Amino acid sequence: MASKKFQPSPKASLPFKTANKYKRQDLHVKQKKAREHTRRDERFRRRREEDKEPSLREDRIKRNVPLTLDRKRVWDEIDRDTGDGLGVSVDVERLKRQKLEEEEVVAAAHLESDKEEADPASDDQDSMIEFGSGDEEDKVKEKPQRRQRPRTATERATSPVHSTTSTNLDLTPEALAARFPSLFSMESPPIPKILITTSINSNLHNEARLLTTLFPRSVYIPRSAHRYGHKFSIREISSFATNRKYTAVIVLKEDQKRPTGIDFVHLPSGPMFHFSISNWVEGKRLPGHGNPTNHLPEIILNNFRTPLGLLTAHLFRTMFPPQPEFQGRQVVTLHNQRDYIFLRRHRYVFREKRATEKSVVGPDGKEVKGVEGIRAGLQELGPRFTMKLRRIDKGIQHSSGQEWVWQGGMEKQRTKFQL
Repeated sequence: MASKKFQPSPKASLPFKTANKYKRQDLHVKQKKAREHTRRDERFRRRREEDKEPSLREDRIKRNVPLTLDRKRVWDEIDRDTGDGLGVSVDVERLKRQKLEEEEVVAAAHLESDKEEADPASDDQDSMIEFGSGDEEDKVKEKPQRRQRPRTATERATSPVHSTTSTNLDLTPEALAARFPSLFSMESPPIPKILITTSINSNLHNEARLLTTLFPRSVYIPRSAHRYGHKFSIREISSFATNRKYTAVIVLKEDQKRPTGIDFVHLPSGPMFHFSISNWVEGKRLPGHGNPTNHLPEIILNNFRTPLGLLTAHLFRTMFPPQPEFQGRQVVTLHNQRDYIFLRRHRYVFREKRATEKSVVGPDGKEVKGVEGIRAGLQELGPRFTMKLRRIDKGIQHSSGQEWVWQGGMEKQRTKFQL
């Protein structure tokens, strides 16, 4: 029997076994408290050491990076010239970096050849030099070449490359721009004018009106299926919108009176993007929500890295005016993570930092210089929903052919993403 002054061991196993259930429970509680006290003492001891030497905290933060699926993301190993297809998962920024490195190597080789041609005397001097014994040449030949082994998932997780980055639309491959000239035109994009409608005989009138507040310069036209009325197809609606100088058509789909899909038709002749919708939440259901104004919002596109992702990002860019009204302080964020696109709309405000708040920290964990005394407040306006790309048609509707189609086998490898 244990004494009253017994201190339970912080180890994982109990110091002894007893047949009494209540004593086992009591021992388990005491042991759990002892482990918590041990962790707390260790945490406070580490904090005291890091306060004396801040470099220890920086090293600890660099090592303790969560090993998420985004950190373990893998890419297709393909040639740079064939990395423009929509069905491949390749980092466009990495391909651009490889191209620049190859150009630098070629330029350096040309400079060396020009120097050799300009200095022929050096060739004569080299020919007069007598080489040593053949043993030295054999040693040079026998010197093994180090092969670059692929990095492990832990090494990729601790690398300085971050999983969330802003989308650089200037990295669009030339072949992709030639494939979709209407989306990647060299001229300045026109001011968007959007027609919003729903599926036939839909009940999503309130949701469609909410989309008119999200997309500037948009109008909602109900689409009925009255027995005496004509059931207009998407192709006929697109032709109607093109004749009236509309730039895009948005079709909201429903199932059991809930939005389940949204289609974007780029006028006049496509392409047409099909997305599925989940987690639709109206603005009035959000706690502490605000009311949107008529100011033109800013747009943020995050983490679109593949050719398919850049194509999707260009579609959303054409839905918003290129010049936002900053006095409205409204921003629409389209964040891509694991091929799911999260749409949020906020109103921001810059204010002074309180004494109890920390400074703004960058992706590297260090404080951002120049904004030490400033913090940003956010108020969500709504609506919020999540989209997933399912199909891209060459023209308008399914009969025009498909550029890309989502398939169930694409998600078999959990560390590979399409956008």
